[in-house]
Amino acid sequence: MKKTVSIFIVLALMLLSACGENKKNIESDHVAEGETSHEGDSHASGDIQEETASANVLPTFLEGKQENIRLVYQVAGQSTEILEWMPCYCGCGESSGHKSNLNCFIQEKREDGSIVWDDHGTRCLVCLEIAVQSAKMHQDGKSLKEIRQIIDETYKEGYAKPTPTDMPA
Repeated sequence: MKKTVSIFIVLALMLLSACGENKKNIESDHVAEGETSHEGDSHASGDIQEETASANVLPTFLEGKQENIRLVYQVAGQSTEILEWMPCYCGCGESSGHKSNLNCFIQEKREDGSIVWDDHGTRCLVCLEIAVQSAKMHQDGKSLKEIRQIIDETYKEGYAKPTPTDMPA
């Protein structure tokens, strides 16, 4: 499983760095509040949520999205224990009620293994970057506290207020 995560992280990093010119496309793809552009449950924040049987089954709202976005969602599905400790700095804590970077991709991981995915990350480069950076640092052997400190330092200026994310023990 770690090898699979490693492959996805490397691919996601390559694709995100190669797609720098697509940053405006991702950010401008935000759905206006109350509108929906995908099948699924729409919430007051405008986010679409969709349940699948497991983290190995990606939601249908990713169909037609760039491959790099789908890869980051795969990484997020395999990195829940990392992303739950990482804040997001895009403003989604206030606008969508997110508690961590994990919520940009996954609203809920249920006891039966099913996943309630959130499409917020499909429209936000900050969310995508934090997820990939966090997973990559974990793969490189950094502790959750070290990763958190680096994320907080990286995004402390020029970004929105972070989500109210607990510090790792």
